Amino acid sequence: MNAQPLNDDPGAPRGCPVAHGEGLTRLYGPEAASDPFGIYERLRKEYGTVAPVLLEGDVPAWLVLGYRDNRRVLDNPLQFSRDARIWRDWRDGRVEETSPLIPMVGWRPDCVSQDGEPHRRLRGAVTDGLQAAAGRGIRRHVTHFANKQIDAFADVGRADLVTDYAEYLPMLVLTRMFGLPAAEGRQLVESSAQVLKGGEEALAHNERIIQILAELAERKRAEPGPDFTTALLQHHADLDEDEIVSHLRLVLIAAHTTTSNLLARVLQLVLTDTSRLSGLVSGQLNISAVVEEVMWDTPPLAVLPGRFAAADLELGGQPIQEGDLIVLGLTAGNVDPEVRPDATVSMQGNQAHLAFSSGPHECPGQNIGQSIIEIAVDVLLHRLPGLRLAVPPGELTSTASTWESRLDSLPVEFAV
Repeated sequence: MNAQPLNDDPGAPRGCPVAHGEGLTRLYGPEAASDPFGIYERLRKEYGTVAPVLLEGDVPAWLVLGYRDNRRVLDNPLQFSRDARIWRDWRDGRVEETSPLIPMVGWRPDCVSQDGEPHRRLRGAVTDGLQAAAGRGIRRHVTHFANKQIDAFADVGRADLVTDYAEYLPMLVLTRMFGLPAAEGRQLVESSAQVLKGGEEALAHNERIIQILAELAERKRAEPGPDFTTALLQHHADLDEDEIVSHLRLVLIAAHTTTSNLLARVLQLVLTDTSRLSGLVSGQLNISAVVEEVMWDTPPLAVLPGRFAAADLELGGQPIQEGDLIVLGLTAGNVDPEVRPDATVSMQGNQAHLAFSSGPHECPGQNIGQSIIEIAVDVLLHRLPGLRLAVPPGELTSTASTWESRLDSLPVEFAV
């Protein structure tokens, strides 16, 4: 796909980087699924730190590739709003409510879609609720479910640590934190994955999640408990029904998908480097250092949706117009040669990565996610002696969507 220069045809939709999107690179489809890094680098060479792209449905957007430009967008909500109601292509009817982008980019009554005081009110409820839920035994929950997952394959001598471990463990912990039955976990994992993957089924799976969580909120009003759902219901910010369900959805999808993806990548790094593996087993290496490396090189969200230009402005040398959609290339920004000339050099000890976003919308649950990963890795290494990769590292593959790149499988062997 050959990118073209910006089109100044007065008949083109205002703010559309190229008339009708002709010639723009798509961040979805077969090429994006197999070689997202190649796309990022090609766009960087063609456009610099900000590039016009197409999202699913050929919806135009700006992809931020530069580290400093990502920081500028994330740290300046007055210029780059989270309120999708100012998104011009949606407001003017060029993006329909049935678009698979809506579950990821569209406006909802949650803190991610707000700025200023409304954001502070809602985020405060989420932060307080997460702290209360985590304080009631997050380590115990992770240890319990990690051992339960391992029990299913411990006597076999082999496993796929993606499908047998990383894919479901975070959701099992979240079901306990939310006050959901553990049996709901598998269905919610599938639906959360489909929302991020996009496609025709994204909206149906989003509705399934909302229905499950709405029923949960109704139960918890009648039968409160020591869980995140009850904490939101009882918070002094007095969230209404839609706000409660929207925040349950937000935390569930964001926490599960990012934590499961990050756990798989941490295990991949550990198992493809014997020195790291032996260092963790012997206690000479701290797992948090490995997590930090992964957050620089393969952050759990490759592209973060979305910001909307609050006025005409310039970003990375590109003329951004009011109402334009901007998506943040976290992976591309983390390997920006302007701040990281040699991407092979370890960034251990440097926490300035973009993996958790930054600014007022920085991830409020990052400590919980890191705790889940650190405990999950520790339990796994102590339960499975002689743990090793069952295939050459070069045979490990990933599949990407617009928003993330997920490890397909991680086959291992161990002593029984």
